[in-house]
Amino acid sequence: MAGFRTIDDMPALAGKAVLVRCDLNVPMADGAVVDDTRLRAAVATVAALADAGAKVLVLSHFGRPKGRDTKNSLKPVASALSGVLGRPVAFIDDCIGPVARAGVAALPAGSVGCLENTRFHAGEEANDPAFVAELAALGDYYVNDAFSAAHRAHASTEGLARRLPAFAGRTMETELKALEAVLGSPKRPVAAVVGGAKVSSKIDVLTNLVGKVDHLMIGGGMANTFLAARGIDVGKSLCEHDLKATALGIMARAEAAGCTVHLPYDVVVAKEFRAGAPSRVANIHDIAADEMILDIGPAAVEALADALKTCACLVWNGPLGAFEIPPFDAATVALARTAAALTQGHTLLTVAGGGDTVAALAHAGVTQDFSFISTAGGAFLEWMEGKPLPGVVALQQH
Repeated sequence: MAGFRTIDDMPALAGKAVLVRCDLNVPMADGAVVDDTRLRAAVATVAALADAGAKVLVLSHFGRPKGRDTKNSLKPVASALSGVLGRPVAFIDDCIGPVARAGVAALPAGSVGCLENTRFHAGEEANDPAFVAELAALGDYYVNDAFSAAHRAHASTEGLARRLPAFAGRTMETELKALEAVLGSPKRPVAAVVGGAKVSSKIDVLTNLVGKVDHLMIGGGMANTFLAARGIDVGKSLCEHDLKATALGIMARAEAAGCTVHLPYDVVVAKEFRAGAPSRVANIHDIAADEMILDIGPAAVEALADALKTCACLVWNGPLGAFEIPPFDAATVALARTAAALTQGHTLLTVAGGGDTVAALAHAGVTQDFSFISTAGGAFLEWMEGKPLPGVVALQQH
């Protein structure tokens, strides 16, 4: 990954205006923030810039509005951000135009303002140069601290980085360094755990990973498609039979690249998909027509754990089984705890993210024990697919 400048590289900021792209798109209920994770992620950057004497101008989208509407206003979020920051956050009722200019002018040095939802203007998602110019006119510098929005080439995520001196915020810097460490220039061997329901949603991820990792560990419903491609009868399991040729192609690419694909050889099966349903551990060649695979088996988990013990890096995306419903959470929990123990023992660098991964690792109780867990969702998946992220590419141009 090419270099990028961070806020440590910024010049003296006293009295300067800094536009900071954060991700304040937080879940709300009855006008209150119900999960402030993204607000807390913004604190390090916003506080550092304000403490350096800058006027900090926070930019973010919220929801999917079509023009201005009250329910997608950032006003209540700005109030919640103030509480998390422990300092006042002035709300400015627009992000461009006379209202924005007056609001910014009224802010004293060292203070924080939150501009209204950038998506209230069509120019945001269109990355309209005229809209970018209006945003840029408010600030002297631009900081992107929203990796979670970096896969979108929008005005506030990509356009501004090409108009103003641009820097990565603390959260962006941490994320980029973690991702570089596992798939950019990693210490080998590297393992990837890829789970989830469908191969169709992860074709690009799997195709990219087989050329970058030494061990590809496939679980979840998608493992059934790979097993079926190898001629295994998977009963009434979730399986994309129309993608068996795709699965075989991925395995062929892996073999050519020297990547070992790990598929389960024992599985947990049941006749019903519900909590507490009667289940059994079965060899993959012993699955009845009325049974479905809902988790990988204990012997397969032990084999994966043994492989992890030989690795230096792990990237994890997706659960190994139907982790929301006991007892089909056992494989995900067991392997996550092995990875966590290796991380805490300083023998394995672990990075996880995307989809249900965060919830699955929280269920396993290992959230604090991995090296890095990304909550970026779509951006994390596109990075795993090997796609350039416009917001990151723009930062690297400086």
